[in-house]
Amino acid sequence: MKIILASDHAGFELRQELVTVLRERGTAFEDAGPATRESVDYPDFAAKVARAVAAGEYALGVLVCGTGIGMSIMANKQRGVRAALCTTEFEARMARAHNDANVLCLGQRVVGAGVARTILEAFLATPFEGGRHEKRVQKIREADAER
Repeated sequence: MKIILASDHAGFELRQELVTVLRERGTAFEDAGPATRESVDYPDFAAKVARAVAAGEYALGVLVCGTGIGMSIMANKQRGVRAALCTTEFEARMARAHNDANVLCLGQRVVGAGVARTILEAFLATPFEGGRHEKRVQKIREADAER
């Protein structure tokens, strides 16, 4: 499984922490930036990650900004992306298991590094359950196709 992650300037430090987690796990990933803490526009980075996940270049994406809200809004504009803003490990597990979320969004100003680590671990470790949830995710796919 290969992951792509990015942030804006407000999520820069937390993204660095998540890179460490991915390295420790031995998970293949691409860090899509930014390279510095200089101010950048979150929609640009969210779009890059969302497009790459939607195209099937990466299995999952991770986005970090100040609250995670802007990243999740932008990522969900891309057809085929189901971005979930998670603040707890439980939300991350449910986003994957029940919604087949493929992009995790986090807020550096909302969750600390330790909590973010457990959220990321849960997101990566939890498979989509399918079954009764499949028909609901299919309805999301159909709504995507109507746009």
